[in-house]
Amino acid sequence: MSQASTTAVAPASSLPFEHWLASRGQRAEQALEHLLPPAAAHPARLHEAMRYAVLGGGKRVRPLLVYAAGEAGGAPAAALDRAACAVELVHAYSLVHDDLPCMDDDVLRRGRPTVHVRYGEALAMLVGDALQSLAFEVLAAAPAHGTSASATAAMVAELARAAGSTGMAGGQAIDLASVGAALGREALEDMHRRKTGALLRASVRLGGLCACGDGAAPTEACARRMQALDRYADAVGLAFQVVDDILDVEGDAATLGKTAGKDAQRNKPTYVSALGLDAARRLAGQLREQAHAAIAPLGEAARSLAGLADLIVLRKS
Repeated sequence: MSQASTTAVAPASSLPFEHWLASRGQRAEQALEHLLPPAAAHPARLHEAMRYAVLGGGKRVRPLLVYAAGEAGGAPAAALDRAACAVELVHAYSLVHDDLPCMDDDVLRRGRPTVHVRYGEALAMLVGDALQSLAFEVLAAAPAHGTSASATAAMVAELARAAGSTGMAGGQAIDLASVGAALGREALEDMHRRKTGALLRASVRLGGLCACGDGAAPTEACARRMQALDRYADAVGLAFQVVDDILDVEGDAATLGKTAGKDAQRNKPTYVSALGLDAARRLAGQLREQAHAAIAPLGEAARSLAGLADLIVLRKS
């Protein structure tokens, strides 16, 4: 068992946010390192490429949301490791597939060549497939790490919905069909709540569900906490995409770690193209305020969630 799975963690409310951020980011990285197949295991090139796609880069926003939401309800640390890794593996698979020539056709991700550039298109397809399968294998083992069977079943269903045709995959399909189209704000929001927001929302909900297992919290307290987390997740999920659209206009490849200006080049609908840059910035700020208001009833236990809302909206990459 990995060190990340067995080591107790200090309560979120006891750490300065910067320390909490570094601690949980390192914890997620260690857990992913442990759960991914060894690079030398047969078939070695596939496993090497899987590790290349996941390790050594990324902001780990989704695992951090899992930890923050779960710790707000006192969830077992080892269970949060499982949920955090599962959602990050799904996210990593989606990036591998999104970068393919048949999708966004990108050559740079996290400051490095994309998986299909490094390993070829065929293997990149298999990397994405294998990462998605591994995500559900990891999550299904949560009962051995402190989560009840009923909560685990709910988490598996939650992650599957977020990744599927009514969530991330559906949002990508709408995105592909919308190139060159002028989407209104309502249609744009629907697309991004699926494409980006669904997995971010699932991250928050998986953390919350880890704290709702047998004996973890009274049913009524769990329900109230999940309602607050849902409102928070809706706000930060949309804010993340709004800020992504702004950064695609204002950022550069060196800072972003990926190709800048791709949305405009491909004539894709974005919040900047629909609302204008200033209005998009105002919307991001409003969503940040909504996120803070949503978790106010949770008090000091939600301090890390508040910090993550700030990080999502104020980030530069």
